[in-house]
Amino acid sequence: MALREARRDDVRRIVAMLADDELGQSRETLSGDMAGYYAAFDVIAADPNNALYVWEEDGEVVGCAQLIFLPGLSYQGAWSAQVEGVRVDSSRRGRKIGEKLMAAIIEKSRTRGCHRLQLKSNNQRLAAHRFYQRLGFDKSHVGMKLDL
Repeated sequence: MALREARRDDVRRIVAMLADDELGQSRETLSGDMAGYYAAFDVIAADPNNALYVWEEDGEVVGCAQLIFLPGLSYQGAWSAQVEGVRVDSSRRGRKIGEKLMAAIIEKSRTRGCHRLQLKSNNQRLAAHRFYQRLGFDKSHVGMKLDL
């Protein structure tokens, strides 16, 4: 059981996990051209403040997360970390994989000297909200978006 940086050959598996729910099905696709996903992976892999991770058990990728480090002026120039795209294979949920994955992400953020780890979660993902609150995350801000 281990967190490791994703490789290009993990992209299809990661996209499958991102698409494995009602919300993800509406925006992700495994059929057809995967060029956009591979191009995004290449940009993430080239950025020292951005990493895509997978959680692997018994040689199989069963979870994923993207971790982004953000410099800031506030808090005396402190860095923040933001985690995105956290998923655990639906057939493996309930086995503490998400907790182990997030513990590793939290530790990477601490090691990097970040003062905060933040995340966004869709309003419809109530089970995910309960999960993050169990891990100690606070609902402290209101998120907004503007689709472009």
